[in-house]
Amino acid sequence: MSRLEQFTLVEDAPELRYQGSFITVQTVSYRGPNGEMHSREVVRHPGAVVVVPYLESDGAVLCIEQFRVAANSRMLELPAGKRDVVGEDPYDCAARELEEELGIRARSWVRLATFYNSPGFTDELTHVFLARGLSMGRRDPQGAEEAAASLRSVRLMNLERMIAEGKLVDAKSIIGMYAARSYLEGRGVPESFDDDLDLDEFEVVELG
Repeated sequence: MSRLEQFTLVEDAPELRYQGSFITVQTVSYRGPNGEMHSREVVRHPGAVVVVPYLESDGAVLCIEQFRVAANSRMLELPAGKRDVVGEDPYDCAARELEEELGIRARSWVRLATFYNSPGFTDELTHVFLARGLSMGRRDPQGAEEAAASLRSVRLMNLERMIAEGKLVDAKSIIGMYAARSYLEGRGVPESFDDDLDLDEFEVVELG
């Protein structure tokens, strides 16, 4: 057994430090390879989804730009959201978030990736979906940030420049766009989907 396999959680109930509306903070104890005891504060999170709505006509993805209080700034992001409905499948959550945030539905869904956002302190697990065959739904923004958000269009061919210029700094969106581009380029995408969208509200993100 390797040293990495010798870490074991202590079975006693973890100490609750904070209970919020959707997260909790616990002190968790575990035993290391030499038998020594350690403790860490862990943020428990219900998990999340992120959607890459791919526009066939110009190789772009549709995004939202909204205020994020933790960063105290506007942020360009893919549509995403918490898995805060008990028992809801990640796909159903992704479809709901896409329509709530952008007012868009999709005919084709592919799960691209699953990743831990920051496993050094939280168990938040995010599922990434590619959405294609887009059509108009009914936008239903949740909260003041989404209600005041702007809708954006980002071309995948510009991904590296957007990151370098600091126009795309959201980690889940960077992961999602790279995963989508890799999938679309690597598989050759033999099938194509027609989009039925009114894109007047979506502003193309320009580069410097």
